[in-house]
Amino acid sequence: MKVKHFALGAAFLVALTGCSSNSAGSNGNSPANNTGTKNADNTASNAPAEKVELSFMGHGDPNEKKIFTELIQSFETKYPNIKVNYTSVPPAEYDQKLTTLTAAGKSPDVFYVSGPAFYRYAESGTILNIQQYLNKTDLFKPDNVWKQATDRYRYDGKSLGKGDLYGLPKDVGPWALAYNKDLFDKANVPYPPSEAGKWTWDDFLNTAKKLTQDTNGDGKTDIYGAANFPLEGAVWANGGDYVDYSTGKIKVDTPEFANAMQFVADLGLKHHVTPSPEDAKAMNNYARFVAGKIGMFPMGPWDQPAFWKLPYGWDLAAWPSSPTTGKTATWLGSMGFAISSKSKHPQEAFNLAAFLSLDKDGQKQNMEMGQAVPNLIDMAKNDFLQNGKAPEHKQVFLDIIENYGHPTVEFGSKDTQWLDTFNQDASKVWTGKETAAAWLKEIAPKLQELYDKGNK
Repeated sequence: MKVKHFALGAAFLVALTGCSSNSAGSNGNSPANNTGTKNADNTASNAPAEKVELSFMGHGDPNEKKIFTELIQSFETKYPNIKVNYTSVPPAEYDQKLTTLTAAGKSPDVFYVSGPAFYRYAESGTILNIQQYLNKTDLFKPDNVWKQATDRYRYDGKSLGKGDLYGLPKDVGPWALAYNKDLFDKANVPYPPSEAGKWTWDDFLNTAKKLTQDTNGDGKTDIYGAANFPLEGAVWANGGDYVDYSTGKIKVDTPEFANAMQFVADLGLKHHVTPSPEDAKAMNNYARFVAGKIGMFPMGPWDQPAFWKLPYGWDLAAWPSSPTTGKTATWLGSMGFAISSKSKHPQEAFNLAAFLSLDKDGQKQNMEMGQAVPNLIDMAKNDFLQNGKAPEHKQVFLDIIENYGHPTVEFGSKDTQWLDTFNQDASKVWTGKETAAAWLKEIAPKLQELYDKGNK
């Protein structure tokens, strides 16, 4: 799941592609055989295969586009009667593009979906219930696919996380802490631990202070100890939360939330170990990390292809724990593959989604190109951990998946205007115009009103 490196965490986008042509061999009511070629359920027919074209739309950076172009070529080799027309939309344009196509009745056969968009599309019947197809394929072994990923795409007609599957995970995205080993070595600072609970926010701050440097003596910081500490992770680790989805109550106006938010803000405002908002405008923090000017920085598995090209050593550490609770937390994202309920080739569309999500060959190729932690648990715990590529401590990714990763904040919302407003107005805290406690008390009623309007 590709995301932008924002200070508050990540923005999740959704994707979609053009409509397919008709196929006499498929319909939306029951799984159809993909004649003359091997299906996702490993059945085959001796009849000549009818040529089918599918539309598939996603989003991402050039690395992701390149990876999925190659994966689609592998799929077409395995299913020679299927031609996939792949469109990669810039992430910032994806949600609007998907909304426009859906409203026009031109949904792609297969497209990226996650979070609120998945909720809305499942509820409205825009995407296909794929349980019947999963019941017929031997690719889907529930005990060997991360439940933390598949449950994001379940819907029982009322709520998420239960019932039939309406999508398959493209990935499960643990938001991990990367660090520049060369900067640690130059500053003679021990590497941070990879095991959760072995260091705290205080340890993190002390480490960041030792890494932060004015290397040329001009009075300006050239190397920052850290950047983009995720607010969500700090809040959850400290015992707080944004919203109680079971009751719909906004929970930001609590000491646990305020203390976590002030800690994150003070990394820059008080301790000056992270770039200020003005610094980030001059050079974004991702670019600073890539340039070797930030010691510790968050990353997802999708960053691996770019990070493999870095001119310095890097590895993963566990996120530090709250000194108040002793707990560690971060967010665990996911993007999924959904199938349009209007697709005229539902079986073939399912075959594509299943290849990209569940097929052993597809997952191995995806892993080797660095796009994601494999969805297949046995592959993740063996091939992935032992592939000989950085990071050395890949187990951190798995620890987040299994132990201390949380669904992203917007998971469970149909409408995210309340969260968008929070993120936009939070600049008052990040720039020091207001304390976290004062601002949260002020913003909480407004967030509740927006949440109630869009989600109840």
